[in-house]
Amino acid sequence: MPDSLPPTEQLLIMGGDARIALDQPSGLNKYGCQPFPDPNLLAFGSSTASVISTTGFAAANQLRQKLLRYIATESHAIVYAREIQRIRTKLLQLCELSDLTGLEAVFATSGTDAHLIAAQYVGSGESSPTLVIMVEANETGSGVSAALSGCHFNKTGSQNAAATENGQIAGSNTIEVVSVPIRFADGTPRQLADVDRQVESLANDAVALGHRVLLILVDQSKTGLIAPSLACVSGLYRRLQGSINVLVDACQFRIAPPTLRTYLEQGFMVALTGSKFVTGPSFSAVLLLPFMVAQQLRQKNFPPALYPYTSRANWPISWDAANGLNSDVNFGLLLRWEAALDEVQRFRMMPQIAIIYFLQSFAQVILHRLASDPAFESLQVPQLDRSPLIESNSWDHLQTVFPFLLYHPETSVGRLPLRREETLRVYKQLQTDLTESPAFNHVDSSGDIASLRCQFGQPVACGNRDGIEVSVLRICVSARLIIEAVSQGGKGATAVIEDALAALDKAALIVGNL
Repeated sequence: MPDSLPPTEQLLIMGGDARIALDQPSGLNKYGCQPFPDPNLLAFGSSTASVISTTGFAAANQLRQKLLRYIATESHAIVYAREIQRIRTKLLQLCELSDLTGLEAVFATSGTDAHLIAAQYVGSGESSPTLVIMVEANETGSGVSAALSGCHFNKTGSQNAAATENGQIAGSNTIEVVSVPIRFADGTPRQLADVDRQVESLANDAVALGHRVLLILVDQSKTGLIAPSLACVSGLYRRLQGSINVLVDACQFRIAPPTLRTYLEQGFMVALTGSKFVTGPSFSAVLLLPFMVAQQLRQKNFPPALYPYTSRANWPISWDAANGLNSDVNFGLLLRWEAALDEVQRFRMMPQIAIIYFLQSFAQVILHRLASDPAFESLQVPQLDRSPLIESNSWDHLQTVFPFLLYHPETSVGRLPLRREETLRVYKQLQTDLTESPAFNHVDSSGDIASLRCQFGQPVACGNRDGIEVSVLRICVSARLIIEAVSQGGKGATAVIEDALAALDKAALIVGNL
């Protein structure tokens, strides 16, 4: 009916693709999240996705009530266009970017779609192919490489029916994607200087052949890395200006306003999502375009391949090339961003000195636990370094993603890591109450731990150890956890850290009973 809307929890899973569809009978999406609050879940999985908070759900529900009043007298398209513009304005305000002249924000349903938009627009109208240089796929979103190359996916999650025999969508630009590894086969990080040399060689060779380059700078990857180095990226951008664009993949949103501003002032595009560190519900993204890039892209025709994946209101009002887009509305995207911005607003109120102190305390305790418990092995994450562009004086220079391997109890044959399928089993069991499971109900002392429901970041394939293909889990700090730790009336830092240790206790318990 024109004057009705689905319930809030249903709207929150609409307007995306199959990744946020709920699995039956679990009621969870692909990321293990439900579309309504779950306050009893120990949520340390914000590198993957987040379950909506009670306050975030209330904000989304309040917006739904407003939308019901608006659409009683106005068309859905008019209401959506006005509200997405309000979200655009509020996002830039909360990110302290409102004063940046000519900055534009393009909304997308996911970080994958934000990459798709950037690549198709950069390559639009080019007479020669565009080369996209990115870090290895394991360290980014699962569909990012395919989206960048033009093999995008429809709203059901399957490959678009319009794809040609070679996998490209009709109307997409000729784009080649090359991935640069940033970890060795055993999971240890490559030297950043070696990564930089490989990236520079690829970029130089492409430009020498007359190709355009889109260089992806990831800040931060699934396991918490920044690559290539900022010195490498800024040097290439200055030297190859006119032939290169830079997209900062900050979809984790683990960056502070000064960092975000610096990237944009350098002329880099930035992709953000509200569903990871920020802890909004899955599937809300934005592509930020600094003035010079926006001016450059405005001169191009709108890429035909993007028509099925966006609508007019998601683009700036002044973006004339988008006038041919349909006026489809996405109230689900609207509610997801409303919930995310509620989290951002509360996080921005936290004193930075308190945030830094908590993050330092959390890292000290968690890294010590991972190093001292034989069930775990911490995966190395180098110190976050954004020099020479950005000084390390904000909270975002501190580690907030802690990847680790799982190990079986030591036997006569030694200490062996869990295989990937075993790690996935642990990841799933962490989220369920195991007190009724035969493997745990005989262990009296484990009852409290077995009953906990915990969420870590999904397993990330990370090479092999001793011939065994392994994955890492990730225990993550989110904006919501920081608010709980440092705000008046929150749990407090000690309680948040104790929750993290309890979640690791459950992981060790599961491993010991595999």
